[in-house]
Order: sequence, then structure tokens, then C-alpha cells
Amino acid sequence: MNVPTDHPLRVIATPSAQALIARLRDKHGPLLFHQSGGCCDGSAPMCFPQAEFMVGDHDVCLGEIAGAPFYMSPSQYAYWKHTQLIIDVVPGLGGMFSLENGEGVRFLTRSRLFDEAEVDALMAAGLL
Repeated sequence: MNVPTDHPLRVIATPSAQALIARLRDKHGPLLFHQSGGCCDGSAPMCFPQAEFMVGDHDVCLGEIAGAPFYMSPSQYAYWKHTQLIIDVVPGLGGMFSLENGEGVRFLTRSRLFDEAEVDALMAAGLL
């Protein structure tokens, strides 16, 4: 569940994504997400066991979805910083290394641009 703040959340999850995250957490323990930068699995949000993924020193934490921290590289953040990421689930094969692989569904990143008031709120909070 996302915690309310005085600024817009940078990343949120749909109910179907939240349900899949809960199932994966039951199987694998604490999770984290890293937004892929376009290599092997395109630009997919990748889900990993927290203990098995080393976050980079400069990776940006956008927040949490269903209790799992969500990170991306600084170069990806520069591209996405004016958008809210909406993590969803669609039918298909998950990323080769992502935990949903084999579940018959995959995580998908949708996005929307922050409106002017949201940009102002992020700037006031020192987050943009």
C-alpha cells in the first residue's frame, strides 16, 4: 500500500500488480524492483529478492509499491523524472531474470506526465 504524502507519488501499482507482488513475496520473501534500462528485457520493471540484487550507489529510489522499494538508474531517472510510473500486470512472459517469469504474466510500466501542480509540489518538496 502506498503511503499518502504531501506530494505526488513517483511510482504506484495497480491492484493486479499489488496482488502479484504479494504472491511473489509469499514465495520469495522481501522484494525490490529495478526499472530496466533497455538491455535484455527492454524497459521492463524487474522484480528481485531483496537479498539477491545489489542496488547501485547512485540508483534512485522512487518509492515503494506494495512494500517493495522501486529503483532506477540515474540516467533512466533523468528521462522519467517528470512522470508517475504505474506498474501493471499483463499476460505474457516475464523478464528473463524477473521473479514473475513463469507466472504467465509480466510487469509492465505505464506512465503519465505530472501536471503543473504536481511538478510544483515535487519542486517544493525538493524532489525535482
